[in-house]
Amino acid sequence: MKFNLDAVHQSKKPLYTKIYDKLYKLIMDGTFPPESRLPSEPDLAKMFGVSRMTLRQALALLQDDGLIKNIHGKGNFILKTHCNRQTIGLEKVGNPVYKCCTEEITAIELNFRIEMASDYALEVLQRETSAVVYCDRWYKSGNNVIGYALSMLPIEAVTELQIDLQDNTQLKNMLEQKIYDYVNSSTITIKHSVAGNPTTQKYNLFKGEQCDLFIESVYISDKYPAMYSKYYIPTVFSQIQINASK
Repeated sequence: MKFNLDAVHQSKKPLYTKIYDKLYKLIMDGTFPPESRLPSEPDLAKMFGVSRMTLRQALALLQDDGLIKNIHGKGNFILKTHCNRQTIGLEKVGNPVYKCCTEEITAIELNFRIEMASDYALEVLQRETSAVVYCDRWYKSGNNVIGYALSMLPIEAVTELQIDLQDNTQLKNMLEQKIYDYVNSSTITIKHSVAGNPTTQKYNLFKGEQCDLFIESVYISDKYPAMYSKYYIPTVFSQIQINASK
């Protein structure tokens, strides 16, 4: 099959993709540096000589690429994560919040409780257990709550992992990082969820926006998960990356 290159060169590229290309280059070469605010939409439209509608189509592509984010009432901001295209993605075992949240996490608030095992807990933990430790975590960036996690551990896993529930720092370190040093594998299912469901009553996730929901089971044994978690990240702060290889 032969391609008519002249026809390709003469084809008309949509105007919004041309504006996208120009903005992409300005962002990648540092004219608009990470964490800076883009000029206002009227100023950008005037700069490129296009309508606001055309400009917004170009900005939407940049958001899809994870290069910018829009904060209502404030404008469009360059994400700092675009500088590292080799960031480890969901193909590696590890807490999905640190891989998929575009905001810097400045604090984590942790609460836990112990309850009798429900039918639901027995189903997702895939083992018989008399009690379950429920751990709530709220991820904060400044004054904003930009992520929430609910983790469930069978009481036996607390003993197996030598967790001291009276030591809040040790428990937090185990949930956030150390457990991933022990596990052999994990499974993650990604869904969409509406923020503000009953599990997040203590805080409202950022402006109650729709969330990406990461449902994770981590396995030390092949028989059953050592921990089952649900991670909620508002879509405005969520960027999912998988570095596939053959």
